[in-house]
Amino acid sequence: MKRTKEPYREYYQELRALTVFRDLLSLPLFQKLMALLDAADQMEKLPSPAHTAQTAEAYCDFAAELYAYPPEKGDFLSANFSRILRTLVLDSENCYMRAKASGHETAAPIETRLQQELDFLQRLSSLSDQSFCDSLESGGWETSLPHWNTSPISLAEDYYRRIELLPQTGWGIFASCHTFLFDERGLVPVRHPDLQSLSELSGYERERTQVLRNTENFMDGGTASNVLLYGDAGTGKSSTIKAIANSLKNRGLRLVEVKKNQLYRIPDLLDQLSGNPLKFILFIDDLSFSGNDDNFAALKAILEGGVAACGKNVLIYATSNRRHLVKETMTERQGDELYLNDTLQETMSLAARFGLTITFQKPGKDAYLSIVRDLAKQYGLEMDDEELCIKAEAYAIRSNGRSPRTAKHFVELQKAGL
Repeated sequence: MKRTKEPYREYYQELRALTVFRDLLSLPLFQKLMALLDAADQMEKLPSPAHTAQTAEAYCDFAAELYAYPPEKGDFLSANFSRILRTLVLDSENCYMRAKASGHETAAPIETRLQQELDFLQRLSSLSDQSFCDSLESGGWETSLPHWNTSPISLAEDYYRRIELLPQTGWGIFASCHTFLFDERGLVPVRHPDLQSLSELSGYERERTQVLRNTENFMDGGTASNVLLYGDAGTGKSSTIKAIANSLKNRGLRLVEVKKNQLYRIPDLLDQLSGNPLKFILFIDDLSFSGNDDNFAALKAILEGGVAACGKNVLIYATSNRRHLVKETMTERQGDELYLNDTLQETMSLAARFGLTITFQKPGKDAYLSIVRDLAKQYGLEMDDEELCIKAEAYAIRSNGRSPRTAKHFVELQKAGL
């Protein structure tokens, strides 16, 4: 059978010359591919046992990287080179992608180079394992070798389609994840976020609908407000925000959790997100301040429209158990400041700077038992209604009182037989 030959040197040189997609060369998969192509080319030119062994080792290094490619970047354990290559190309955060995301036109040389590189990557996507195996066998290699799959793809068509869908899909980390943390490292993707759904939440339909409508208006480009969800612990404030973010992620919504001690860095984050076609909710959980907290002033300036105010693609959603957000002592209230009332008004007015404040109060008995019944149905808990209600009330008395969190813990324990 005639041996299949691949243009190893041509592929190697084309990879070295990538410009628009140059970020791909920093990925281990491409680095190992280039090492394999270079070794195979040397083996073709100067056949020797040493070159054969070097090529076999590079081949297995590349196959191992391909086999273990993580699920968020390709087909997990499918070993399909074509599909993994396609995913990496579509998620490449390059100059062309950033320009299109910002609504800018690109120069003709860049457009030409993009098409040239897409054509090359299309050819590369069909790179066969058989050609390497044939070359190694011809060089005297006798041990069995791993294999990978390829499949037909339409890379250019898929890429230009991705550009059109940037406001919904994003690119880079924004394409593979929809939930992020913001800390001293910057934006950090959450690979395994809380997948809470709206259908799993019980009670507080009116409150939840207000938050959802505001968020949908935001997604549609209409008038929307920063939101403060205030109320008792365990009433579902944080779960509401997470569930809404999950429900709208395919429309281009991303959730960024910001810790209270990072609020002074929000202007940097806003600069980073400006021009991004996606929409972002900055989520601040359990928000409260002490009297002399620099983060208080930072958040106040952002909410009231200072020079670092939120752009059209960013809103702030915060939860708090404190109506006025500031921890205040009696000494501070009595104080010795000449214009004490002005200071008190300033600290109490922060909550008012959120355009929408929604209160989540602890449920009464009937509302609590309604939540218990709904959760019992979701969990498939079969129990006489009277017995269910009696046990649920007893559990609430032993716990922190009635709340959706208490109801969930009770049903989970009953389902587990505890």
